[in-house]
Amino acid sequence: MHLLAVAVAHFVAAAAAPALVRLLGRRAFLVLALLPAATTVWALTLYDDVKDGGTVTSVVDWVPSIGLELAFAVSTLQWVMLLIVAGIGVLVMTYCAWYFKDGDPGLVIFTTSFTAFVGAMLGLVLADDLLVLFVFWELTTIFSFLLIGFEPTKRASRLAAMEALIVTTLGGLVMFVGMLLLGQEAGTYRITGILADPPSGPAVTVAVLLILVGAVSKSAIFPFHFWLPGAMAAPTPVSAYLHAASMVKAGIYLVALLAPAFAGVPGWHLSLLTLGTVTMLIGGWRALRQRDIKLLLAYGTVSQLGFLTVVFAIGSRTAALAGLAMLVAHALFKAPLFLVVGIVDKQTGTRDLRELSGVGRAMPAVAAAGIIAGASMAGLPPLLGFVGKESIFAALLELAHGETAGVPGWAGWLVVAGLVAGSALTVGYTVRFLWGAFASKPGVEPTVVKAPHPAFTVSPVLLAALCLGAGFAGAPLTTAFAPYADTLAPGSHEEYLALWHGFGLPLLFSVVAIAVGVGIFLVREPLCRFQARTALPVTAEGVYRFGMRAVDRSAVEVTGSFQRGSVANYLAIILLVVLALPGYAAVRALLDDSSRIELVGYDRLAQPIIGLVIVAAAIATVRSRRRLRAVILAGVTGYGCGLLFLVQGAPDIALTQVLVETVTLVVFVLVLRRLPEYFTNRPLTRRRYWRVALAAVFGTAAAVFVMIAAAARTASPVSEAFPQASVDFAYGKNIVNTTLVDMRAWDTMGEISVLVAAATGVASLIFLDTRMSGIRRVADIPYPKGVEKQPTRPGRRVWLPGPRTLSPDRRSIVFEVVTRLVFHVIMVFAIYLLIAGHNMPGGGFAAGMVTGLALMIRYLAGGRYELDEAAPIDAGVLIGTGLFVAALAGLAPMAFGGTVLQSYDVYVDLGFLGEPHLVSSVVFDIGVYLVVVGLILDLLRTFGSRLDRQILRAEREDDSVSRATGGVH
Repeated sequence: MHLLAVAVAHFVAAAAAPALVRLLGRRAFLVLALLPAATTVWALTLYDDVKDGGTVTSVVDWVPSIGLELAFAVSTLQWVMLLIVAGIGVLVMTYCAWYFKDGDPGLVIFTTSFTAFVGAMLGLVLADDLLVLFVFWELTTIFSFLLIGFEPTKRASRLAAMEALIVTTLGGLVMFVGMLLLGQEAGTYRITGILADPPSGPAVTVAVLLILVGAVSKSAIFPFHFWLPGAMAAPTPVSAYLHAASMVKAGIYLVALLAPAFAGVPGWHLSLLTLGTVTMLIGGWRALRQRDIKLLLAYGTVSQLGFLTVVFAIGSRTAALAGLAMLVAHALFKAPLFLVVGIVDKQTGTRDLRELSGVGRAMPAVAAAGIIAGASMAGLPPLLGFVGKESIFAALLELAHGETAGVPGWAGWLVVAGLVAGSALTVGYTVRFLWGAFASKPGVEPTVVKAPHPAFTVSPVLLAALCLGAGFAGAPLTTAFAPYADTLAPGSHEEYLALWHGFGLPLLFSVVAIAVGVGIFLVREPLCRFQARTALPVTAEGVYRFGMRAVDRSAVEVTGSFQRGSVANYLAIILLVVLALPGYAAVRALLDDSSRIELVGYDRLAQPIIGLVIVAAAIATVRSRRRLRAVILAGVTGYGCGLLFLVQGAPDIALTQVLVETVTLVVFVLVLRRLPEYFTNRPLTRRRYWRVALAAVFGTAAAVFVMIAAAARTASPVSEAFPQASVDFAYGKNIVNTTLVDMRAWDTMGEISVLVAAATGVASLIFLDTRMSGIRRVADIPYPKGVEKQPTRPGRRVWLPGPRTLSPDRRSIVFEVVTRLVFHVIMVFAIYLLIAGHNMPGGGFAAGMVTGLALMIRYLAGGRYELDEAAPIDAGVLIGTGLFVAALAGLAPMAFGGTVLQSYDVYVDLGFLGEPHLVSSVVFDIGVYLVVVGLILDLLRTFGSRLDRQILRAEREDDSVSRATGGVH
């Protein structure tokens, strides 16, 4: 199986999830769980490949010209994470089938987001490229945001989701800078390459520390620990998966990944050992006073993440072995504990430990699973949690004895003391959890418990059984984890995983932690009161909220200062900034070396003539008092530019310029219907003179920018190779089109993506529900008063039926006849431009603009209902389909062993019809075509149909007022 296919398959399943939910309801989770189950089985088959330190790799050339590739690798560390991410994912998805009910609101979005979340986490674990890892890193942030905010109507869900998004995104951006710096210093972004030959130096130190910022923010390490408890607003299955197998484990994984190469970097031990220890103590301390058993576990996760951070930060073989054992143990006990909480919550209706009583007797299987998992979390034998903790204490002793470079013995003993204290707190809040969730409490009425479905308890029971069974698997686990552990420096003795290491300090630490933890539970009430009295007035969450309020307030002040509602002011500020910064640089360039600028008046006599027309039209535009005349004159300048392109020998660009200018002109005319006929006739004020001066100076500056940029060229332009490349690689003769859809297709993909995003944003502001709202066919519209329906033959469909919805005084028979004559011709011409654009002037953009003009003609001839007849489709569907087709055209070559956006050509023998030359990039052009048509349809419905309704409404109101006042206004 190709490693990339593992993540992609989950994203495909996520896309299919809505259909599965509509078909199967909550049972869709059982179908979706088959995919992570298959991934788990596949991961187990990789053991033979990684058990001796081997690495399974796969690479896809993404953009070979710039060395961008999709690289994935599996070694021992990734193998362990694969099993955790996919294995826990299977059981949590299965659990969801009984946690949710058919018809639960948001179930479709949840299944989609959760499945994609699993895929993103798998991609993160498998990534062998820093940039690819960052992409999946941010995808986990996005999907966790959607899952935490599963109930957007609840303020707590919205705040928790936003908090997680902001904190982890901020850390991710800092980490991205570090990744770029590390890749630059190493000369490669391949992780295996960097780890095999790690670079060094001050820049590398900075890079690694920046990457650690992302790791600690993702794993909720102090001072970023506050976002994780808030994430409990998510449904319990999300909490189980997020806390046990994904997201928060990403930061721990990154620390473990970098430790073999960079554990000796200055600041590594100081930052991670300190922050990890502090986090473990804070999380454990806060967990002791929680009354919501789910929130108690959330703070417990914070504490355990600090524990894991310290272990992997040590950077020794013993610590690595112990860290992997604890990583697996944490997944196996934290997931069932959250799943148990979900069952208790669903079956009792509460998570408050003060109200729960006798639940253990009512649900013995659930209680047994919770007790076993809790005992593993507390580090009790014979569970895997005890095995991992014993080995961790052994690694801490090596740290305290000064065996770790750069960490003095006294600092090591401080870490030992902190982690033993943290372990005692872990025992304390574990006992509090088990007592609060399952015990029968004196003076509290037994909680009414609905018997859970047996299948509802399968996942936590199975995970608890694994906690118990893995405790006896020390020898196999040592063998499995050894390849990763061997990449780090060995300690004073050869460590191994086992239930019994003999009497020694590690065992003593465990005994002390258990005894003190039980004591903490026994004095829980006085301790809670003490915590309440000694709570610090300043917390990390308080600092975050203060910072967010400051940002919000600053945004309000800045917006109030500059966003005054004046377009002229906005434009003036933009122009002044351009003049102050690039303008200053241009003046310096002219003063330093103005001799390099060589001006040529014109190449052809037509150029100055057209230029004079453009200048005259521009002057007439600013002097015109009529808005319509000004728009037409401004259009003359645009058409003049198109003529200049044509004279210069660029018919493709000229065609595009003319089409864009025509569409713009029509849209302007549509908008002018709601504006006064004339501009204001006020005399010129001082401010207007300033505007005239600013416009003149900016125009001069723009000309200077162009001259300097043209004169600054020292190397041969890359475009010199385009004519030959257009034929050799793009199989076309139209250099403009082949550049857009072949040689620089990534630019075009980015541009249409931005267009889609902008169109979606604008549509969300204009359309109340969907773009289809308000679309009505002519058959549903009654005839205007005084208009009689003309009979037609049965079965005959009237073409151009829209004009009959207009009153007679608004119809133009001449325009209707012309529309009947030219519409189909224009559409045929658009299709010709689309197909012929690879070798002749045209292409998807030009064809889309021509199709848009055809729709405009239909609209102008028959009004908004005729537009709906011509295109009875949601513009958003067209835009989205276009982007999908373009993306599919780019990815399809990979299925045939090619690279992204690679073009193929074929000659098709059609006999007497000839042998047409077909190029695959035409499919990409079709995507561009659909996006452009959708955008123009959006414009027509926004500035045409909607304004028509407003004008009609205003006329009706005027008629009503006129009738009410007897014709006197």
